[in-house]
Amino acid sequence: MAAADIDELFARTLEGDYEDEAPWEAVNALRRLGTREVFDKAAKWAESANPLVRARGIDVLAQLGKFSEPHANSFPEESYAVVTRALRHETELQPLDSAIAALGHLDDPRAIPLIAAFRSHPDSEIRFTVACALGSFPNDALSVESLLFLMEDSDHKVRDWATFGLGVLGDADSDEIRDSLYRKLGDSNVDVREETLIGLAKRHDTRSLATLIEALEQPTMTRRIIEAAYTLLGMDDDRKDWSGQDYANALRERFRS
Repeated sequence: MAAADIDELFARTLEGDYEDEAPWEAVNALRRLGTREVFDKAAKWAESANPLVRARGIDVLAQLGKFSEPHANSFPEESYAVVTRALRHETELQPLDSAIAALGHLDDPRAIPLIAAFRSHPDSEIRFTVACALGSFPNDALSVESLLFLMEDSDHKVRDWATFGLGVLGDADSDEIRDSLYRKLGDSNVDVREETLIGLAKRHDTRSLATLIEALEQPTMTRRIIEAAYTLLGMDDDRKDWSGQDYANALRERFRS
């Protein structure tokens, strides 16, 4: 792609509001290109005096080249260096958020303590991004400790993603993890409660059994409830012809003692 076309894509990333679809389409187009030219410009943007420009440069670096084979960052070491340098000096929320998210996407375990350092940040969106990013490293000891901490957050989105990262994405298991998940069965947010059911089912913790059966016998249920049921039953996937009541009956039969 010609340099002018790349410049045009970069310019489009700054249009509209940050979360608008059009600028993110431009970000993803640049990620798909994944070339040295794109990296060099994104790296330069990451050091801009403009916070939005810094954020967009980091957004591009986060998944540069990951949308095409072999689904790996085109310049992993260089991207990691740029993003971590930006993180250490960032004071504005949006580029800080972008940098933490990027470290999750870069899949480099050296980033874990850098991400975890923001788990108590006063802004809930930053804590949410921390929970999401640590979900890329769910079995690391510091990630486990931090996700357990974030499972108690005041913001339900943070609790949801921390519970998902630790309980569903991760395989770490301990009494502390199981007990923390069990307490989330009483969470005020339904998403947290349902992620908890899956997390406990993965760990074969039958303290969730009564709650799960009750959910299966409701007129409607989510995909997560079904996943928790077939996981606790030791199935690899759901049974397309089974109703919630079928799962409830199977659970009663399996764990009738």
